[in-house]
Amino acid sequence: MAAAYRPHRLDAKAGSMLDARMHSLPLGQVKFNRLKYGADVNIDPKHLEQFYLIQMPVVGRANITSGDSRITSNQQVAAVLNPTDPLRMEWSGDCDMLMFKIEREAVERACSQELGHSLNAPLCFRSELRWQADPVWHNMMLYLTSLLQQCPSATDRVLVRQQLEQMVISTLLAVQPHSYTDAMNQPQASLAPRYVKRVEEYIEAHAGEALTPGQLAKLAGVSVRTLYAGFHDFRQTSPMEHVKQIRLKKVRSALEERSTGVSVTDTALSWGFTHMGRFSREYQKAFGEKPSETLRRMQQW
Repeated sequence: MAAAYRPHRLDAKAGSMLDARMHSLPLGQVKFNRLKYGADVNIDPKHLEQFYLIQMPVVGRANITSGDSRITSNQQVAAVLNPTDPLRMEWSGDCDMLMFKIEREAVERACSQELGHSLNAPLCFRSELRWQADPVWHNMMLYLTSLLQQCPSATDRVLVRQQLEQMVISTLLAVQPHSYTDAMNQPQASLAPRYVKRVEEYIEAHAGEALTPGQLAKLAGVSVRTLYAGFHDFRQTSPMEHVKQIRLKKVRSALEERSTGVSVTDTALSWGFTHMGRFSREYQKAFGEKPSETLRRMQQW
């Protein structure tokens, strides 16, 4: 545990036996973990320092003191723990916890890219997150767990890992109030067409690489919100929707190559599509036929 998180003090209730387990899935600078100690424990890490920690009990509870906040975390209330806050925790013996460990640098970089400038103070989130009641967060969790159940090998692919990493970080910044929420909600000016064109050309040339809104905004020299405003105003779409359309074309080209043994699922995953039902619908909308029909048609030639 010290290696997975940071050195800390762990005390089990007198006379109790630990029956601990941890499962961990790395998603770039995000780690999706499940942890259970199997005994009443007190945990004292002092400070997290280099990462944010989101704790979501599936069973049991945790009493947490984080800075000036006291949180009882349970099946309805998740704890969002900041790197700079002093931290102490008490977990019940039956506590079974889903957790996101997110590197501080990745969250601060994403926030900075949204704002279009560097942060002038630490990024701090409100401590309590209604993780079951918030529809955006809840549906993100459903999507992530469903993907891992149906296609465990999906995260072996770089594009998929990178998209899941960005999904978790972006959702956290969007749904959980923090010290830069007001600044992120301020309107910004529209994007000039030449920057839109520059981003379009870059997407076309680098569609097989991990692309994020922050990366594209940096290329354009504007904030993420300004980039989205520019694509909305001048292309009636979004930059990431444009990325998706380019990748759909790449999938179609790959299926039309008539390579022996080519698979629709493998081809779609290699271009970052993880939800096969949604991918098939979007492909059919774009090209007027299902991807399986494209493959079958080419194999009949």
